[in-house]
Amino acid sequence: MPPTPSLRHPRRLAATLLTSSLLVGGLLTAPTAAAAPSAAATSAVRVNQVGYLPDGPKRATVVTTATQSLTWQLRDASGTVVASGATVPRGADTPSGQSVQVADFSSYRGTGSGYVLAVDGSGSVPFDIRANLYDALRSDAMAFFYHQRSGIPIDASLAGSAYARPAGHLGVAPNKGDTSVPCQATVCDYTQDVRGGWYDAGDHGKYVVNGGISTWLMVNSFERAKRAGKDAALGDSTLRVPERDNGVPDVLDEARWELDFLMRMQVPENKPYAGMAFHKIHDADWTGMPTRPEQDAQPRELHRPSTAATLNLAAAAAQCARVFRPYDAALADRCLSAARRAWTAARANPALYAPDSDSTGGGAYGDTKVTDEFYWAAAELYATTGDSDYRDAVTDSSWHTSPTAFSDYGFGWADTAALGRLTLATVPNGLPASDRDRVRASVTAAADGYLSRMADQGYAVPVPADGYFWGSNGAVAGDAIVLAVAGELTGNERYRTGALETMDYLLGRNAIGQSYVSGYGEKSSRNQHHRFWAHQLDASLPNPPAGSLAGGPNSALQDPVAQEKLAGCAPAACYIDDIGSYSTNEVAVNWNAPLAWLAAYAAERSSTGEPTGACAVTYKGDSVWSTGFTATVTVKNTGSKSMDGWKLSWTYPAGQRVTNAWNATVTQEGTAVVARNADWNRTIEPGATASFGVRGTYKGTNPSPRAFTLNGHACT
Repeated sequence: MPPTPSLRHPRRLAATLLTSSLLVGGLLTAPTAAAAPSAAATSAVRVNQVGYLPDGPKRATVVTTATQSLTWQLRDASGTVVASGATVPRGADTPSGQSVQVADFSSYRGTGSGYVLAVDGSGSVPFDIRANLYDALRSDAMAFFYHQRSGIPIDASLAGSAYARPAGHLGVAPNKGDTSVPCQATVCDYTQDVRGGWYDAGDHGKYVVNGGISTWLMVNSFERAKRAGKDAALGDSTLRVPERDNGVPDVLDEARWELDFLMRMQVPENKPYAGMAFHKIHDADWTGMPTRPEQDAQPRELHRPSTAATLNLAAAAAQCARVFRPYDAALADRCLSAARRAWTAARANPALYAPDSDSTGGGAYGDTKVTDEFYWAAAELYATTGDSDYRDAVTDSSWHTSPTAFSDYGFGWADTAALGRLTLATVPNGLPASDRDRVRASVTAAADGYLSRMADQGYAVPVPADGYFWGSNGAVAGDAIVLAVAGELTGNERYRTGALETMDYLLGRNAIGQSYVSGYGEKSSRNQHHRFWAHQLDASLPNPPAGSLAGGPNSALQDPVAQEKLAGCAPAACYIDDIGSYSTNEVAVNWNAPLAWLAAYAAERSSTGEPTGACAVTYKGDSVWSTGFTATVTVKNTGSKSMDGWKLSWTYPAGQRVTNAWNATVTQEGTAVVARNADWNRTIEPGATASFGVRGTYKGTNPSPRAFTLNGHACT
């Protein structure tokens, strides 16, 4: 059985008592409902409404009762037929409750705008085929987090005039926080400055467990791009953040806004539960709809520390210490100190659970299974420090060998073991080669399962038919991340194909022909549940900004609007673009974070579909003496394409230090080493090799490194 929707995202369970009304200015009023999508308004030919990459998969789903193949035609903007073929009947599609066929026009490599796919008298909405298809979405999906910032004015020059606003929750009337926030009764007898961070969703709450996974995904997006040599697109002055031009990659600047908040949520020394993290901070009661952040007059409260929140802090801060070090060593040190303190405190308080009943004024985020958070935090601390204590915590965890670390229903704030696996599979570390290979195999096995499920469904969705719960779109995007990482580890193009097809689903190739990303597609979500982006309730307020992902179909129908408008819906069709449908149409940082990750991945690969790291590496010790060594490293291109430029990464398992190198430029941060090609050996043809040498020092033992990645791909 899947996790219950309330476990996945229990934001509004108390609000369901309000029948079909919304709180507006503190009064009960009937909602202004958007019309449910109608069959007449939705083409039977379901496509990615933004478009397709020239070298990527190009498939569409056709809703039809026909049982025989149908002819499809791809027409350019002038109406000229540029490709044609026959659909493949799929019959009944259980999640959508529809009979469908699939049209595959992947072989067409032309580019342009205004394409239409015509099948059996129906035409799709127009779409593009171009290499830079996802560049704007990469920027907009990342910008969502700037819009959601608490404690800072939102600047019109960065966000647009409709979205500019004063800082929220800095203790300026009528706000009553967040610079000196008291605890709930009996929790603590002091106040804490917990300003900053991101508003979690459509309300003004800030939650460590959701902030932790969202921050991890943002930083992981950069860490993966850097492994692939594609980090420039997320670098300094590339995104819309006020910290631009400070020498730090913009995506890390955005993540730091939340990281600083997470560390402010840590219980001070000499206080009960010192080192733990408060579970959340939000209003004492639910605010009305709409309410701008700076106009929120509710008292604010800190809620009791929890083991889950503390381990989220440990994991995110440990990752920070690793990734931020080249850009801000002082922050990296502060993050590592916070991570170690949090780990120690969580070990001392392993079962301090947040209660499901604590849902007045904010979501409960209750979680009584935290062994997965322990595993994730240990993996991050081990990958960052190499310390044996954290290694032992990783290998002793049941999650290290569990076949369920990658759930059929995706990872999420309550299911984090997969995050530990992804880190151990991709970040060089000292695990034995056999253990490393097993971890990597678990990633590809999970990805294979997602691909198998996609192949069995008419809309190529990686979640099962019973996987349409609260926030299902976040789960879909998370599964795409696993597919993308499997592609990184293997160089196999089918994983990239699967990851891109999940983007097709989010952008319109789905049961209701709806793009769930605001501003993208002819029929895109525009009335997501949010207290400021509430144009449906107040015409003076904006719709959500472009790049905001709606939660998506939720077959449990957990709000009054969904219950009234969607009764009897097939699981994949249980969605309505109405601000009152918080269980299908809210926004949240933990859903936009995987969208931002996926958009960055798709955008950086828009110019080529070729994997760049099919490789084998030999590390040969040439000589060794009491304190030093020399070694030759040979890189072989085992792929079918020329390699133009290469970056080889590894970690020394015993703290060795490189002091000199030849035939490559070698740098080292801690135990992590990066070797980049010289000008004369930058190209490695298929089957050819490039070699370079290193000289270094060691203390005690001098074991050879076990794992290498080339241009972000694991080598054999």
